[in-house]
Amino acid sequence: MALRRSLEDPQKLLNEFAGKTRSSRAKLGQNHHQYRRGHPHSSAGFRALVHADERAGARIHIVQAEFVSRAMAAATALAGELHLRVDDAVVIHNSNKLALRLLPCGVLARVALVGQEVAALEVELALRLTGTASPVAALEPRVEPRVYERDGFAVTLWTYYEVVAPGLDLPGAYADVLQRLHTGMRSVEIATPHFLDRAAEAERLVTHQDQTPALAEVDRHLLLSTLQSARERIRNRGAAEQLLHGEPHPGNLLNTRNGLLFIDFETCCRGPIEFDVAHVPEEVSARYPDVDQVLLAECRRLVLAMVAAWRWDIRDEFPDGHQHGRDILSLLRQGPPWPALGTLAAE
Repeated sequence: MALRRSLEDPQKLLNEFAGKTRSSRAKLGQNHHQYRRGHPHSSAGFRALVHADERAGARIHIVQAEFVSRAMAAATALAGELHLRVDDAVVIHNSNKLALRLLPCGVLARVALVGQEVAALEVELALRLTGTASPVAALEPRVEPRVYERDGFAVTLWTYYEVVAPGLDLPGAYADVLQRLHTGMRSVEIATPHFLDRAAEAERLVTHQDQTPALAEVDRHLLLSTLQSARERIRNRGAAEQLLHGEPHPGNLLNTRNGLLFIDFETCCRGPIEFDVAHVPEEVSARYPDVDQVLLAECRRLVLAMVAAWRWDIRDEFPDGHQHGRDILSLLRQGPPWPALGTLAAE
């Protein structure tokens, strides 16, 4: 999710080293398909097709326009009750939840319909990771750190970070903060799904033709065989498992004056660190120490198949989703080496 990012977004520099370009932040009424959702707008081909949500229940879902004004009103009213001054609210991101920059108090509000979020998990995890000095964005310190409910919306309040241009050795710094995050996460005990639960959900989605009616049978067979074989090979590696971010790609990393900080822990799960590393550009994974390269390759293949499955979900709202699904299927047919998540680009 494009969290805590200014409208004059120098964060795009963070992404360019991975061969990506990104659209500017959106205000209400403009294009809502932002960075994490990987809105591809290159006529030359597809770019970063697979930044979309991977887990079941969190597929692309743009907050409907009629809810946006209500969500903004709920967030601003809540902030006022908490003695945070709000004269304006800017839509930073609109997907399965709304991200608002509240001005002039400098707070980032994340808003979702009650029951359609995992806000409590994110708040708890942020608190625990902050306590381990992990490189994560912080909750707003002027209010109680919890999930607030207002007018049918779940609202969480976070520190808003202005982003700055990245340093010269961005891949090395990226690998370092990911390793630091994993170190901090090893000390946190919290109930989360297993990463292969997502693969199982993707397999069930592909198996049910009524949920993926536009998926051709030959493609359905390819996805099913890929998901099944990748899961089996990953299990056979017998790797140690721990708490993971789930999607630590460049869209969930901010370059701030406080250093690189990870955001958006909606997809937090348990699994081998290679599953997280599969989401970062190859320049970064090459700098992460002691990675099982065989396992990393299988995790990359698994993630490609999972994301392709979501693109065929009848509920998916990703722009030109079927075309992107076909592009990923083509990559799967071509065979290894599998591209890292987020570094797919037109030849």
